[in-house]
Amino acid sequence: MARRSTLSALFAGTAATALGCALLTPVTATAATGDYESEDATLSPAKIATNHSGYSGKGFVDFDNLVGSYADYSVNAAQAGTHTLTFRYANGTSDDRPMKLVVDGGDKGTVSFPSTGSWTTWKTVTATVQLTAGVNHVRTVSASANGGPNTDKIIDSFSAPVDTEPPTPPKNFQVSNIRPTAADFRWDPATDNVGVTRYEINRGGNTLKVVDGKTNSATVDQLTPNTSYDISVIAYDAAGNPSQPSNVVGVKTPPSDDKTPPSVPGSLKATGSTSDSISLSWKASTDDSGSIAGYDVYQDKDLVSTTTQTSATVTDLKPNTSYTFTVKARDPNGNASAASNAVTAKTTSSTGAGGGIPSYDKDIAKVDLGWAVGFLPNGNALVTERDRFELLQITPDGKKTTLGKISGVVTTNGEGGLLGLAISPQWNTDHAVYLYHTSASDNRIVKVTYDGTTLSKTTTPVLTGMAKNQYHNGGRIAFGPDGKLYATVGDAKVKANAQNKSSLNGKILRLNPDGSAPSDNPFYATGGNARYVWSYGHRNPQGLAWDSQGRLWSSEFGESSQDELNLIQKGGNYGWSACEGTIGDCSGTIAPKKTWPTSQAGPSGIEIVNDWIYIAAVTGKQLFVTQIKGDSVGDVSAVFSGRWGRLRSVTKTPDGHLWVTSTNNDKLGGTPDTIDNVVVQLKFPGAALAG
Repeated sequence: MARRSTLSALFAGTAATALGCALLTPVTATAATGDYESEDATLSPAKIATNHSGYSGKGFVDFDNLVGSYADYSVNAAQAGTHTLTFRYANGTSDDRPMKLVVDGGDKGTVSFPSTGSWTTWKTVTATVQLTAGVNHVRTVSASANGGPNTDKIIDSFSAPVDTEPPTPPKNFQVSNIRPTAADFRWDPATDNVGVTRYEINRGGNTLKVVDGKTNSATVDQLTPNTSYDISVIAYDAAGNPSQPSNVVGVKTPPSDDKTPPSVPGSLKATGSTSDSISLSWKASTDDSGSIAGYDVYQDKDLVSTTTQTSATVTDLKPNTSYTFTVKARDPNGNASAASNAVTAKTTSSTGAGGGIPSYDKDIAKVDLGWAVGFLPNGNALVTERDRFELLQITPDGKKTTLGKISGVVTTNGEGGLLGLAISPQWNTDHAVYLYHTSASDNRIVKVTYDGTTLSKTTTPVLTGMAKNQYHNGGRIAFGPDGKLYATVGDAKVKANAQNKSSLNGKILRLNPDGSAPSDNPFYATGGNARYVWSYGHRNPQGLAWDSQGRLWSSEFGESSQDELNLIQKGGNYGWSACEGTIGDCSGTIAPKKTWPTSQAGPSGIEIVNDWIYIAAVTGKQLFVTQIKGDSVGDVSAVFSGRWGRLRSVTKTPDGHLWVTSTNNDKLGGTPDTIDNVVVQLKFPGAALAG
């Protein structure tokens, strides 16, 4: 008998009782593994009829008014186990017409088929049986002289047990035969309760190579010469559960024999100016290696900016003054091009009052890895130390105090640890500080109290159960204009999480300050974790900020193609994992307002001042600045390119400045004993320099 493959939902139906064993259950919506039409069954002396409408296929079984009339279906089960058989039938009499159920010759009891009211009204009943893998003969036999009902088809559905156990981490990860553009890797197999289906070789959170679960070696052949990498391997099972990463291997590719410099950057021009900045752009260079490592911007003979983009904004200039610039390109081997054409531009004499291109004001403090900053009403800032698990207080004049270590925080030897921070809007009365951190079992949001003097020694869980991984933990939290707490949560290296509303991962969440779900959340009626979902389809979002209209903007790390700046809509689907930025199957999803190549951005924290957006770029090692224009944004300026390295957060101060933090050496759990990252203060055009 032909088997029809289907993923359609079962028909709504009625529950019936089973005689002899408990076979029947209320019909619910489930995924069907196969439809078996009655006209394809073996019949005796039953026959196929078409004299009543509403059937599917080519007809239905008429069992005649006989005891022992049967239909024998060949049900091909892909997997052994407990299967649900759903019978679509019509019974126009007022009597029950029971059928005996026989599977591979074994009596499985009697199924009741009560009246449906008419021969053109079709309903369903279900029976639960054990099937073996392969073809099973399922026979329904009329059990009374009235014969059976008219039976349209059987639907076989099977729900495999949910596998929540991840594989063990691959061990003994090693590298050999390192070349300028390739290296060979091998590792010991991971183990899993069901089976490993694939391995992903990763650089940070980005996938370099995928091999099947039976393969324990691979060549990664898309590396860049003269470049350092930190690489590990992760195992996955069929359910998509990721292992924790293997040991991390440091790889430094040697230079190639390329001695040819890149072409000269073309058409350098000034694209804008303020009283203390000039924006530049140029045409991209080319190189025989296939890639450009970066561009160096010179102000006369002084190197003032290093970037991977074809634009830069030079700050800290004097008003009403002319400056001359050139640009050189570098390839991965360090070969530098000749200088571009020189361009001279003049700063303006105008001033501003917040917003626009910022310039450097002063150093505030040195920290380890300042991941998030929040300001108390008195102007002091609280700062999270990701890998030291400490909460700091830093005053506007740079006095730094360690308030204490947050209990229960662990590292993931990657991007986890003590991450986001949000100060309660009612801090003057409740003294509450909210924190997002990695624990031994998950990522979670907790609450501590700090009254300006004393930090509580314990934490109160607010929301738990966000899956963690070495990478893709998200972690930004912020209170919105509506008084609700928003949180960015990464997909924890499980792509399917992002589209699964029952998962808290790959989402922007919205919750009440007490941890409950607001009833006006878009999927509140669904229940469970979906109650907290504000938007979904995110890979690893790390920025939250609101504009003057109360609209939420978020930044997001891409996989290997595009990073994103998104304008967030309630209930919106942002595409991951089928869609990355604007690449892939993006139909039915919300497009980003701005994208960057993943090699140029790595957008983490964002801030908005007077509808200017400021984005701290980790990978690009610069601050992006753009202005909101309606439902989109204008041109993007890149400032402080290469000046402080990997920028993690940008936060407006109560007195009209911006604080920016860097997080260099933040890979693989960081270097928590080294206090070498910065908190710096920026000022807006027209503001006086700090004393």
